[in-house]
Amino acid sequence: MTSTDSAQNGRSTGSSTGSSTGSSTGSSTGSENASAKVPAKDPWELPDVSGLVVGVLGGTGDQGRGLAYRLARAGQKVIIGSRAADRAQTAADELGLGVEGADNAECARRSDIVIVAVPWEGHAKTLEALREELGGKLVVDCVNPLGFDKKGAYALKPEEGSAAEQAAALLPDSRVTAAFHHLSAVLLQDADIEEIDTDVMVLGESRADTDIVQALAARIPGMRGVFAGRLRNAHQVESLVANLISVNRRYKAHAGLRVTDV
Repeated sequence: MTSTDSAQNGRSTGSSTGSSTGSSTGSSTGSENASAKVPAKDPWELPDVSGLVVGVLGGTGDQGRGLAYRLARAGQKVIIGSRAADRAQTAADELGLGVEGADNAECARRSDIVIVAVPWEGHAKTLEALREELGGKLVVDCVNPLGFDKKGAYALKPEEGSAAEQAAALLPDSRVTAAFHHLSAVLLQDADIEEIDTDVMVLGESRADTDIVQALAARIPGMRGVFAGRLRNAHQVESLVANLISVNRRYKAHAGLRVTDV
């Protein structure tokens, strides 16, 4: 009933006015509350990850070892994982900085975040064997499926679409993200280099998870984690490493990436 209708019908004016005023006021207030915009979260407001334990599967390889070193140097608790516990412990002892070594299963069990830095050839087999230990864990896949021939490096495309998507398919009870693909193992392991001047593309399905990985990347001086989409976009991020290898060979460099205007 409109206000004009109420004015014309004296018998219904009182009840209509009361109900109309109450309902309109309530609905109006509700509409105003609904239309009030919640301030957007600052994308650079990231969680404190300093107390989390980071496991690195493939931590005896160049990339894994470099990441373990940089994170431990930044004050993170790090456990190196390997198929052989003694080999992992040897690598940990060489790194120092409180790094520990363990077999892959123990590394996964004891860690809050697990970085997968194993060779592509052993990627699926390693993750399949650790499905139970990685259940409920935040997994960060940094594996790049690449092939090499006389023309140089070239990208491979797994059946699932990318290494990260393969990890997600093999680890249904884990929270899989993708990051740390474009880092130079040489720079990571060089103790004379204080800062790593690069951005880290971070992909995942949950903002809470990608925020954690971004924050972990930011623990390394000079490094910044940048959200780069969902896991379906991981293939092109992984593939770009083939281009960086070509850049490095031509210019005798250790090229990284910077995202501008962000």
